[in-house]
Amino acid sequence: MRRFGTPPQRGIHYIDRPGAYAIIPSQAGLLMTFQDEPKPEIQLPGGGLDPGEGPLEALYREVREETGWSLSLKRKLGVYQRYTFMPEYDLWARKICHIYLCAPRLHLGPPSEPGHTVLFLNPEAAIEALVSEGDRWFTARVFGL
Repeated sequence: MRRFGTPPQRGIHYIDRPGAYAIIPSQAGLLMTFQDEPKPEIQLPGGGLDPGEGPLEALYREVREETGWSLSLKRKLGVYQRYTFMPEYDLWARKICHIYLCAPRLHLGPPSEPGHTVLFLNPEAAIEALVSEGDRWFTARVFGL
């Protein structure tokens, strides 16, 4: 599996944290989320799998919570891993990121997850703003950049 970002550090025990994330082009731009905590950053909508949940279930739930939108799935683009500290959970994680290409289906309302704001960015601005190197790589491939 492709790895992005810093390699794992010796002496640190990493917990696997699978998650699902969406690249969502629309007429208004690429649908993104701004998360203000634990540190401000622009992200692909999505997040971790809850116990008993598969990647697609998590994807639909997380995107709805973070953006207020429902999705139509186009296809899975791939999966990558990255090693990082997650301060909101106080743990070191090996994030296993499943990336999907989707289309916005229906705007259901504002984000229900506190601290999230919806953004629509052009692909170039989105790639520049994304924190995760893996998210940038997949997004650039979708748009041929």
